Amino acid sequence: MTARRILELRARIRRGLRAVFDGRGFVEVDTPVLSREVLPEAQIDPIPVFLDGDERPRYLQASPEALMKRLLAREAGPIYQFAESFRAGERGRQHDVEFCLLEWYEPGSTLDDAAGLLDALCAAALGSHGLDRLTCRDAFVAHAGVDPLDASTADLEAAVARHGVVAPAPADAASLSDRWDRAFELLLAEVVQPRLGRGRPTMLVDWPASQAAFARLDPRHPAVARRFELFVEGVELANGWEEDPSRELLAARIAAANRARAADGRGMLPVPERLLAAHGEAMPEGVGAALGFDRLVMLAAGADSIAAVRCFTGEA
Repeated sequence: MTARRILELRARIRRGLRAVFDGRGFVEVDTPVLSREVLPEAQIDPIPVFLDGDERPRYLQASPEALMKRLLAREAGPIYQFAESFRAGERGRQHDVEFCLLEWYEPGSTLDDAAGLLDALCAAALGSHGLDRLTCRDAFVAHAGVDPLDASTADLEAAVARHGVVAPAPADAASLSDRWDRAFELLLAEVVQPRLGRGRPTMLVDWPASQAAFARLDPRHPAVARRFELFVEGVELANGWEEDPSRELLAARIAAANRARAADGRGMLPVPERLLAAHGEAMPEGVGAALGFDRLVMLAAGADSIAAVRCFTGEA
C-alpha cells in the first residue's frame, strides 16, 4: 500500500469516527503528551523523560486517561481524542512503542450506552452490522472449558496446561491471587480471544472483580466488574468500563498496581496526586473507553499488522 493510500484510509476512517462522536454531542479535545503524572498500571511501562536537569521525570503518556479525567472533573462533559501514546517495550504485529489511541468519556452513560456507541463506530469504520455481547463466564466456559467466576487458581492453571499454553514459571513471591490473574490472562489471550468477534464484533462483559482495573463493581454482583473489551476477528480492539469516581478506591487500586509492579520487578511509579484530587464529588460517573486506532485501520484494510497501515513505525 502506497503512502498516499495509507494516509487517505486513515483520514477517511478518522472522519467517519469523528462524525459519530460529533453527532452524539461529544467535543474533541487534546491533552499534553508529556506530563509530570502517570496513572500506574501493573503491566504497562511508561517512558520517562528528563528535561532541564530535573531530578524528577516527566512521562510520555501511555494513554490520555489521567488528563482527560481531570477535564471531566472540570465539567468538560462528553469528550474524545485521537491521542499519540507511548509504552516501553511494546513491539509486535499489533503493538508499537508509539501508537494512536482513540479515547472517550461519556458522563452519565452505562455499558448499554457504550454498546450502542461501539456498534456505531464499528459500522462507520468496518461496515459491520450489529454487535454481540458475551459474558466472560460464557466465553471461558465455551472456549476454555472453565468458569472464571467459580474457578480456583488450580482450576485455571489446569486449563492453561490442558490447552497446551506455555506459561512462564511464576515468581517465587507470587501469591495465589497473582497466579490466578496470570492464568486468566493467559487463557484469555491464547485460547478465548482468538475465537471472539468472528463475523461480527463481540463485546466481552462481566469481568471477574480481580480484573476490574479502574472499573466499578456491579452493585448487584460484587464478584463482577462493569468492564468490557471489544474484539473483532480475534483482535482486541477496545476496552473500557463504567467509572468509579471514588478517590479512596482509585488510591487503593493504584497502590495494588504498584505492589504488582514491584513484585514483577518493574519498579513502582509515583502516585498521581492531581488525578486523585480530581476524584470525588466533582468526578462524574459514566463510561470511559480506549480504542486502538491503528488496529482499527489494520482491520479495515484487511492487513495483518499495524505496520502495514502506518507510514512510520517506532523505528522512525
